[in-house]
Amino acid sequence: MATLKENYEKNIRSQLREKFNLSNVMEIPHVEKVVLNMGLGEAVQNPKIVDKAVHELTLIAGQKAVVTRAKKSIATFKLREGMPIGARVTLRRERMYDFLTKLMNIALPRVRDFRGVSPKGFDGNGNYSMGINEHLIFPEIDYDKIDKVRGLNITIVTSAKSDEQGRELLALMGMPFKKR
Repeated sequence: MATLKENYEKNIRSQLREKFNLSNVMEIPHVEKVVLNMGLGEAVQNPKIVDKAVHELTLIAGQKAVVTRAKKSIATFKLREGMPIGARVTLRRERMYDFLTKLMNIALPRVRDFRGVSPKGFDGNGNYSMGINEHLIFPEIDYDKIDKVRGLNITIVTSAKSDEQGRELLALMGMPFKKR
């Protein structure tokens, strides 16, 4: 079975080049990086939560996650500048393709009543963002070992010039978009 990267290089690139009539091979859209972000509002009261979230995000991504800190103080949220408020990891190259394969083939089909991801998550430049309500859908997370169900945001950054190119790239890679 061919990996996602091999499939992209052998088949998807040529399909994208034909569909969008691209003359230069450098214009062909590709995935540049995948960013996983877990915002933890409850970390203001209990900073220990961040350590657990970093550990779980590291398991999901297969790469060490970093703690994100508040950029400025907000009194109404009892938040001070520099306080830990989340975890983030950026995946590139092989790990990025491995994660996308796992996301599309294993994790998303485990979502209850799953009918596809929204095709509206594009930003106008071909990048796609989606939110996941339960991180339990990933096989690395052991249900018995977690203290709380957390959500996470996934952003797929592409080199596409438009949403149409980005949508076509992800659809050919196997992203299960909802039918309109």
